[in-house]
Amino acid sequence: MKISYNWLKQYTDIDIDPVKLSEVLTNCGLEVEDLEEFNSIKGGLEGCVIGEVKTKEKHPDWIFEIGLTPNRADAMSHIGVARDIAAALTSLTNKEYHLNKPSVRQFRADNTDLKIDVVIEDTKACPRYTGVTLKNVQVSESPVWLQNRLKSIGLRTINNIVDIASYVLFETGQPLHVFDADKISGNKILVKKLPDATKFVTLDETERSLTSDDLMICNESEGMCIAGVFGGAKSGVTESTKNIFIESAYFDPVHIRKTSKYHGLKTDASFRFERGVDPDMVVFALKRAALLIKEIAGGIISSDIVDIYPSPVLNFKVNIVYSNVDKLIGKAIDRGVIKKILISLGIEIISENHTGLELSIPPFKVDVQREADVIEEILRIYGYNNIEEPQQFSLPAGKAGISPSNSLIPDKEKIQNVIADYLSSNGFSEIMNNSLTKSSYLEGLYSFHPENDVKMLNPLCNELTVMRKSLLFGGLESVLYNHNRKNFNLKFYEFGKVYQYVKKTGSTGVLENFEEKEQLALFFSGTVSSESWYTGNESPANFYFLKAYINNIFKRAGIDVKLFSLKEISNDIYAEGLEYSLDSLPIATFGKVSGSVLKKFDIKQDVFYASLEWEKLIALTAGNSVLFKDIPKFPEVRRDLALLIDKKIRFSEIEELAYITEPKLLKQVNLFDVYSGEKIDENKKSYAVSFMLQDDEKTLTDTEIERVMNKLINTYIKKLGAVIR
Repeated sequence: MKISYNWLKQYTDIDIDPVKLSEVLTNCGLEVEDLEEFNSIKGGLEGCVIGEVKTKEKHPDWIFEIGLTPNRADAMSHIGVARDIAAALTSLTNKEYHLNKPSVRQFRADNTDLKIDVVIEDTKACPRYTGVTLKNVQVSESPVWLQNRLKSIGLRTINNIVDIASYVLFETGQPLHVFDADKISGNKILVKKLPDATKFVTLDETERSLTSDDLMICNESEGMCIAGVFGGAKSGVTESTKNIFIESAYFDPVHIRKTSKYHGLKTDASFRFERGVDPDMVVFALKRAALLIKEIAGGIISSDIVDIYPSPVLNFKVNIVYSNVDKLIGKAIDRGVIKKILISLGIEIISENHTGLELSIPPFKVDVQREADVIEEILRIYGYNNIEEPQQFSLPAGKAGISPSNSLIPDKEKIQNVIADYLSSNGFSEIMNNSLTKSSYLEGLYSFHPENDVKMLNPLCNELTVMRKSLLFGGLESVLYNHNRKNFNLKFYEFGKVYQYVKKTGSTGVLENFEEKEQLALFFSGTVSSESWYTGNESPANFYFLKAYINNIFKRAGIDVKLFSLKEISNDIYAEGLEYSLDSLPIATFGKVSGSVLKKFDIKQDVFYASLEWEKLIALTAGNSVLFKDIPKFPEVRRDLALLIDKKIRFSEIEELAYITEPKLLKQVNLFDVYSGEKIDENKKSYAVSFMLQDDEKTLTDTEIERVMNKLINTYIKKLGAVIR
């Protein structure tokens, strides 16, 4: 959403630089995604010095692009944003900042010559409807100041009447609709639902088939507007319009969301109605629009305000306990500061005592109905950056072999940054995919049980209907996207959350049956090195490159890979693969993606994929620290063995037996050649293995080296039935 700096200054006394104000907005929960300078003439005539200066004007507008989250319906306007700014600046400084709403005290009916009755047939879908008429207006081009205001936030100007409605919308957050009063047959507005499949032509000249759940604004003979979403082609304001009826209403968000989604109509009005507008702003916005129209387009107010509001929306009553505020925030904020923040946000303090406050929350705070919500309001205005990091806990020296400097609470963000830096420096690109995915990806895969799907009750589209259970499918979408653009050599990684529904016995809350966990995914496809004069032919990606990166991730996190059990896996996800586990719990699975999965994406090139349980990996780092030691003073010695063994024996078994046999002097075991073919039995394979031996205190003698190698040979002959070649 675009917000104008100069426009904001109309509602609160801002006296700080736009760049600094960007920080204030972001810190109080209205994240500024972009800040740009606006000029009514593109380029602002920069460098132009010709002409005589006869007048002076204010400096250009600055425009904030705010990433508005769905829960911040209260900030869908300049007044809403100004309220937060005033509260934040009051909290940051000793100066009192106030919200200055434009006055509508001058509003009064000039006569009652054009009365239009209103009847609401569905008060659930429309809890409040107000309106007023004006006669003898002059429809024309808007004044320059109004055009510039709308252009500065990316809106197209139409005429003075429509532009005023848009201006008030972005000023107050309250959508308005203006009808040509002479086209309201019977001088009556009916708010109701029409029969299913009724045809209605909207402003874009498209004939739409209504559903029986669509709320309509009608006259005595036909529909005129899809309530809260889109106007009709017949009843709008034109250049010949003289008399108008202004609508200002509060519509049920659920009805508006369903209608908007069904018809594929996303408008500035529906955007606000489906999130929840302020029912107490309805009359104010109506008066504001009527006064502006009278000032700019002439005309006279020709009726009293019609206000149908059978069941007023009441304020929310919430109690907060100071000890809960301190506990959730992690800091005891001065009680006077807390009260100042709440009052500046428009929240009324009904009563207070030494333990807490009783509050009355106005309806425009649609997402503030619990104690935790109020505490979040306090914290975002006080400033997340003003909360010191909690002290990390550690055991006393000498306990469990952990030094006082080693925290028992892993720094999750730090570890993630270390791993991300490692992967990025090794040619991986980070990807971030949608947490919503297609249910069709899961069809036919027994590894993902359909009863565990987390389904969307109100999906954004027909395809994105479930929460992702795995990072695999989003990653394959990224692979396909690159393949379609002739980019075949790919190394990706993604940190992300996955979700599933697991019905728990005895669960008392709905959320207890949903699981959310974090994973790290790696994707490898194509070649690891391109063809060149010094490297020879291209080297294709394979399973062992992926395994090496996974082992290095463990190493960078300070985790010994020897902790894990290793087993082969083959399922409908992996054509071939391995799994690292600890106490039978999977830590990492990796391998070559099966052809059936790749076929779903029409990917014709091998893809290697790894999935690491990030939360389990982080937990394993608790109390760990990566240590550095001096370069050894004494030389290491290499010895090689060629082992003829059964094909079913894995190198990991050879490695494990080596460290068990010689735990002190053996430093490294490496497989440097594998052979199977004509010269050996078809059920056998030959492994060429190197062993690095070293003593930290002295140089090894030939006798010591031979003793170690004989122990290893005897172990492999007895345990694996190996033949030494």
